Amino acid sequence: MLTHELAPGDLGELVAIHGRENFVDYGFDPHHEAYCALIATEFLLEPQPRNRLWLVKKGNEVVGSVLIFERAENAAQLRLLFVARSARGIGLGRWLVEVAVSYCVSTGFKHVYLWTVDGLDRAISIYQSLGFRPTEKKVSSEWGRESTEIRYDLELSNPQVRR
Repeated sequence: MLTHELAPGDLGELVAIHGRENFVDYGFDPHHEAYCALIATEFLLEPQPRNRLWLVKKGNEVVGSVLIFERAENAAQLRLLFVARSARGIGLGRWLVEVAVSYCVSTGFKHVYLWTVDGLDRAISIYQSLGFRPTEKKVSSEWGRESTEIRYDLELSNPQVRR
């Protein structure tokens, strides 16, 4: 089931699944889970007109997510892309990014960007296949290990953008 609204318990489950599965997959510690909680809290408590959530649930279990945040200068930020292990391999991650980018185009954003971490190869391959290009890197020691954070940008006025 796809929803654009958070029901009671969804916020906690979204943050918890990020924490549990990103620890197993990438070794991220509870600081990463807290970071995800801050993102989800900003989305809920500091709404902007063009913010949007795609939450995929199987029964009552959250199995996928992506959020779009409205930012300055007619930009959008893609955040909290996630697909649970139980739902991987069916193209859900690609679909979530595609619908998020399509939403950004349809609502008039000129630019969309995201930050990810080197080593999240499944997500990075999706971003790159849709036209996102790396524009910035920085080293971070958050989340229990040293990581290279990478910013990816996509100009939506580019005719090469897949919709």
